[in-house]
Amino acid sequence: MSATPLPGIGVKYDLTTREHEHLSVIAHRDGARTVNVYRSDDPDACARSLRLSVAESAALIDALMPAHHSPNLLHTTDLGLVAERIELSSVSHWNGRLLGETRMRTDTGVSIVAVLRRAEAIPSPAPDFRLAGGDTLIVIGTREGIDAAAEILGRE
Repeated sequence: MSATPLPGIGVKYDLTTREHEHLSVIAHRDGARTVNVYRSDDPDACARSLRLSVAESAALIDALMPAHHSPNLLHTTDLGLVAERIELSSVSHWNGRLLGETRMRTDTGVSIVAVLRRAEAIPSPAPDFRLAGGDTLIVIGTREGIDAAAEILGRE
């Protein structure tokens, strides 16, 4: 696959399949996508062009993901849950404190499912895990819970 910047439009991604078919996707700056399929007898002639809205693009991306059909895959948006990253600043009140002291699950209903520290990921940190400025916490919960968690973790 190759990528070509299209100034003022977005980025064009070109792909030739293993069956030597040429297609391209234009990722527009507004989030929409245009999928183009080219004629096999003339690779410069577009046989079909399909413009997708942002929502249609997201649905197609979801359908193309290899894990899409896994019964163990959690589709958080279907359940009213959100997963986000929250970074602790170096001057955070929580810098050097234990995760349990945040009372995150009790006060917000949010679960901290992992902490990213430098190039390391710490899955399922225990309440005695010591937080550090620069940590990125992977949290999951309701939108309201995550907003409350971000407010608590943003405390200086």
